[in-house]
Amino acid sequence: MTERLLALLGDADGGLDLVRRICELCVIELAVSGAGMSVMAGSLADGTQILLHATGEAARRLEDLQLTVGEGPSVDAFVSGEAVLVPDLDAEYDRWPAYAPGAAGLGVAAVFSFPLQVGAARLGVLDLYRDAPGPLDARRVSGASVLAEAGTVALLDDAEAAPGTRLLGQGELHSVVHQATGIVTVQLDVSLQEALIRIRAYAYSHHLSLNEVGGRIVRRELVLETGNET
Repeated sequence: MTERLLALLGDADGGLDLVRRICELCVIELAVSGAGMSVMAGSLADGTQILLHATGEAARRLEDLQLTVGEGPSVDAFVSGEAVLVPDLDAEYDRWPAYAPGAAGLGVAAVFSFPLQVGAARLGVLDLYRDAPGPLDARRVSGASVLAEAGTVALLDDAEAAPGTRLLGQGELHSVVHQATGIVTVQLDVSLQEALIRIRAYAYSHHLSLNEVGGRIVRRELVLETGNET
């Protein structure tokens, strides 16, 4: 599978096209329902996550959910530097009390996250999910690891890309959340972490995506004051 996957990636144009191809190959070759790739830095408590690509609406909402609640397989994979393989999400409600029921509500039954890293340096996460429970067999885990390595190379190459063409400027979700966090920090005179906590709390309590709340704050349609809209 390794040689086949590398061959299928060979004609990608690099950058975001390569990221999209990696996610698409995950669905086609690894028998999963969806995939997403995110850049991360530090911990999710700092809000440092940008979704580069997801294969569909459910995958995008799943990535948004993890940033909203601050827990889930991508968080654990990024922090530990090891793959997180969960064949049956129903068994993980104690582990992820906010993420697990939210993901189940999106029709997700199994999740698999692979860190994008070089040595001890972690750059992001490749997330896969299935809409039915079941493990990834050893061959598909190996294939996912190969695609995660390709994603790592894409991020490393991106560091040398020309300004205006970098992946971080093309992420599909969450960049607006960073803008909103900065706005709330100034408005409420709180830390970046506290600002993000308040944005998360509003999104969670109002059953909105974090991206939706961030957009409303940036457009000045929403002002947070102790979690309430004004």
